[in-house]
Amino acid sequence: MMQVRGVVRSIGVWCAGVAIAGGLAASGVSPVSAEEFGNGNQVFFKGGFMNLNRDRGSQIFSDTNGVLGAGSVNGGNTGWYAGAGLDLMLSKDVWGALEKTSVLGEIGLQFNRINSHRVNNAAGSIATCTLGGTCPTVDPQEVQLTMMTINVAPKIKFMEGSMFRPWIIPIGLDFHVISPPSNKTQYLDMGVQFGAGFEVQVWKALKLGVDARYHLTARMTNTVNDYFQVGPYVGISF
Repeated sequence: MMQVRGVVRSIGVWCAGVAIAGGLAASGVSPVSAEEFGNGNQVFFKGGFMNLNRDRGSQIFSDTNGVLGAGSVNGGNTGWYAGAGLDLMLSKDVWGALEKTSVLGEIGLQFNRINSHRVNNAAGSIATCTLGGTCPTVDPQEVQLTMMTINVAPKIKFMEGSMFRPWIIPIGLDFHVISPPSNKTQYLDMGVQFGAGFEVQVWKALKLGVDARYHLTARMTNTVNDYFQVGPYVGISF
């Protein structure tokens, strides 16, 4: 199992490397000019692969510390994400400092679904005991591990006016909600993110791109919520 996780993680890192390297390499080639649509703003929809740095197995609310025995730990750390966001144009030339380089403000919302297993449901066990059942008791169910991320970040896009545009997020602010809560019943966390990618104008205001990011959290929930993500997105300029 660990080998499989290692391979998946390596594939994700490799994809991110290709995305970032492709964007940076493209900065050195002659851009293909593109007709500009709208004022540089964009709404985008994204999805792809994500990987937690550390799984949440053997916690009270994730699997009741693995009380069902072998194979009953909710130890998945890979999964998928889906989200959307809004890029708002702030400057098309870094306020006169750099030509053909745009600065945008990004606001994003993302749902993460981590691979989950059928384990003991802590809430069900506690409810049974409270209502007069025999303790200890078990309540086997699939306990889903999820996370919601809201972010605000500056995004720098290069090669203004071309069909191919690499971009970076030097640093952004994240707010996270984890489910189920941690052992200390905490579920709110915050942190920073770093990202890079590129997009291609395919038809008028429609763009396709690749997005890679790393999220570093403050671990206010007493759990390790750091994660990496990579995947495609569709953007519409306005």
